Amino acid sequence: MALSKKQGIAIGVIAAAVVAVAGVGIAIGLNRPAEAAAAPEPSASASASTGEIEWVHTDPVPAAVAALKASGFTPITPGKLTVAIGAFVPPLSYQPDGTTAASDVAGTEPNIGALIAEGLGLEYNPVVVAWADWPLGIQSGKYDLITSNVTVTEERKELYDFASYRQDVLGFYVRSDSKIAKIETSADISGLKVIVGSGTNQEKVLLAWNKELTDAGKAPAELQYYDDNAAATLALQSGRADANFGPNATSAWAAKETGETKLVGLIPGGWPLQADIAAGTKKGNGLIEPVNIVLNALIEDGKYADLLKVWNLDSEGITSSEINPPGLPKS
Repeated sequence: MALSKKQGIAIGVIAAAVVAVAGVGIAIGLNRPAEAAAAPEPSASASASTGEIEWVHTDPVPAAVAALKASGFTPITPGKLTVAIGAFVPPLSYQPDGTTAASDVAGTEPNIGALIAEGLGLEYNPVVVAWADWPLGIQSGKYDLITSNVTVTEERKELYDFASYRQDVLGFYVRSDSKIAKIETSADISGLKVIVGSGTNQEKVLLAWNKELTDAGKAPAELQYYDDNAAATLALQSGRADANFGPNATSAWAAKETGETKLVGLIPGGWPLQADIAAGTKKGNGLIEPVNIVLNALIEDGKYADLLKVWNLDSEGITSSEINPPGLPKS
């Protein structure tokens, strides 16, 4: 069930940060080596404007508890699951205003980590880490698990085991009153002015689509780059840009919070390949099978859907968790 957990939020700071992230479309989620993104927590509806944060809880999953016991895995701290998390911006993980403890960090990623711990019959022990620090931390045994918007790649699978819990997707967002109904293929961006972050996966998609358009003799999209996030947001709202293309999670949260934008298209984060977001642990330590059991139990009993609904990430949901699903190829 979803239980309420009140925590203060700096309305102006958080809302501004979310809108800024959505406006510029840069990759700030932890789904690539330089990414990061974040969020509050779940139940019926979490809101940065009310200061009310909801957290979804679960009970131990007998099959998972039994599998953990049989696996031989030993938590770093007895009785606890030490989970590496980030603290950035909604909706993936962030530090609510007025709090400093890792246990107060809110969002989809911390809540997923907590649900896994509870499902395993362990105490949730979160540790806030920088993106660059988690790989060595998992390898050295400093953390049992990471739930921080990590995308599965074939290279990472050589050192870590993964259990998927979300799709890695990019989103096209337009003004809420825009006549644009969908953006799904290159033909849909012909002649449009699209905001995108330089050097990001989404820029690669748009450049490939523009090549398709020019090869077909059609007008390419005009890509717009902004150094200032507020200027990018203003460009979209003023009509100087037609659409923003960036990580879906942060844009979805901004759309929910402000009501000024709407989703018109989703593209796989590893386009043209599908990418998965997953919980990760040291390869071969026996933990990933019990984690996978918990995740599938959450999907089956509806708590997983409750979590995604709170943060407006229904579009990133999966129907089952997989162990070590196909990852993005080595570059």
